[in-house]
Amino acid sequence: MNPKISDAFQKFQRTIFAYPMVVLMSALMSCIFVFLVDNEDIKRETKFVLSKLGVVFALGISLMFAVKILSQRSGKSLILHVVGLLVLAGFYFVLPQKEADFNEVYVFLLIPAYVLSHLLVAFIAFLKKENTEKSFWQYNKNLFVNIVLTAIFTGVLVGGIELAVFAVDRLFDLNIKDTIYIQTFLGLSIFGSTIIFLLFSATGLDYLETEDEYPVILKFFTQFILIPLLFIYVFILYIYSLKILVNWELPRGWVSYMILAYSVVGILALLLVYPLREASSKSWVRIFGKLFYYTLLPLLVLLFTALFTRVLAYGFTEARYFLLILAIWLSCLVVYFILKKDASIKFIPVSLFLFGLFSLITPYFNTFSVSKRSQKNELLQILSKNHLLINGKIDFNKQVSDSVVYSINSKFNYLDSRFQKDFLMGLLDKTSQKDIPEGSSWDLIFKFKNLTKTEMAHQTDRLQLRSETSVYPVSGYQFVNFQMSLTDREIKVNNDVFKLHHKGSGTVELLLNQQQKVDLIPLIDALFEKHNGLATKKEVDDLYIEFDLGSYHIKMLFGSINKSNSNSGSPNYWFEEVLILFNQKTI
Repeated sequence: MNPKISDAFQKFQRTIFAYPMVVLMSALMSCIFVFLVDNEDIKRETKFVLSKLGVVFALGISLMFAVKILSQRSGKSLILHVVGLLVLAGFYFVLPQKEADFNEVYVFLLIPAYVLSHLLVAFIAFLKKENTEKSFWQYNKNLFVNIVLTAIFTGVLVGGIELAVFAVDRLFDLNIKDTIYIQTFLGLSIFGSTIIFLLFSATGLDYLETEDEYPVILKFFTQFILIPLLFIYVFILYIYSLKILVNWELPRGWVSYMILAYSVVGILALLLVYPLREASSKSWVRIFGKLFYYTLLPLLVLLFTALFTRVLAYGFTEARYFLLILAIWLSCLVVYFILKKDASIKFIPVSLFLFGLFSLITPYFNTFSVSKRSQKNELLQILSKNHLLINGKIDFNKQVSDSVVYSINSKFNYLDSRFQKDFLMGLLDKTSQKDIPEGSSWDLIFKFKNLTKTEMAHQTDRLQLRSETSVYPVSGYQFVNFQMSLTDREIKVNNDVFKLHHKGSGTVELLLNQQQKVDLIPLIDALFEKHNGLATKKEVDDLYIEFDLGSYHIKMLFGSINKSNSNSGSPNYWFEEVLILFNQKTI
């Protein structure tokens, strides 16, 4: 065997034996998602279980790497790996058991869990005081460099393999299924990237914390690109803060994310240049290191102001809760690094991990409990303020504005997705409870009898008309075509070919034999003009259009029509459940 090939094989073998659980988690995750791509016919229950396992194994990659690093420090490999597996098993059962229960709320569990597992990798082996700051920095610097190199190598590998598959397919007419490209991407980006990262990490802790020279590229990038950009960015934020003071107006909500972005990138920059902070020749770095946390002080005031403006107006949601947690964490960092002379950079990942753990597992105060309580209180306040509660039940006969009903409807849908249906049902009388279909959204706007229109109807960027019925008469027509949506496709009727032409920028046409056509937009707009009584949604009994095209009289019936305004000002349309009836007229 070629010595180079033999050496590469031995390195691969050493990597597998050095990180067996990490490799196993990556391999299982990769196999599951590659399998699911080309097996759409499997049962939904089986598919959901496999997807859950894939999500758990994804968490297991970083968690088991952290376990391996800690076991190298402590020497307690078996017990730590058992604990790691138990954590993964518990995480599997925390996820919903039914696909119908899996909704956006679990995003606020999954993303923080993945972030926490990666933070664990950053500090778990350096909790003892004898572990020096330099070794801690060196270890994380090497991890950072390895991640960047892994991304580059994986990108080249995926691109090269997929290009090779494409070339073989086209040159030899193999008719390879298109799913091979997705499977190749998933396999290499999951399992391949894991192996590449582990190869860079070599033997683990002892290799990663070994001191070496500061990378020239990293020094150049941080000093002359990242830090100058941060100075520009903070200047913009300060100008915006001055504008708020001059105009005496509340800050916009998105400024919170800009401040957090500046803070996170600034902290990353400080960590990257940590060894250079005392070098006299690096005045640019030294000035930034001293000023950064002071520059955050006024921005934190702006951050809390913007955050509580939203919270006081609309209550807590999971996203606002995490924003508050990050704002408090940043405040702690600022106080710690300004007041403590011998501040440790270990405080950054450890404190963020503890705050994140608090937000997920603390009873009563975790993000899910706080958000549900807050939105329940907000809903009850809206109902009480508008005198819509009689003996604890919503009175749908009271006069109320559509903007209030829209807020109520939004709260109902939010709480229902958080499994609070019993609480919501308690606000409805028995008659109203029967009118709520199982598993449907809460379209309470249709139940209020005396709805007054507000300016909200003109401000909304989305309108929906929905058919009252799903049963349509078809007498008088010879041909029927059903489509789930109105998209570009051909419909053959006798020897004639109809083609739907639908673009998002206000173009919906039906062509006959590429010679004659009808523009459907004026007919659809006429429906919205006829039913312009509500702000967002309306259920109607005549959701159809009729027209002649060539020798045919055509009737199109819609389950629902959605209309929204694009950034350019032209409307977009999308349709659900379209029934097209054709009657060829006798000539």
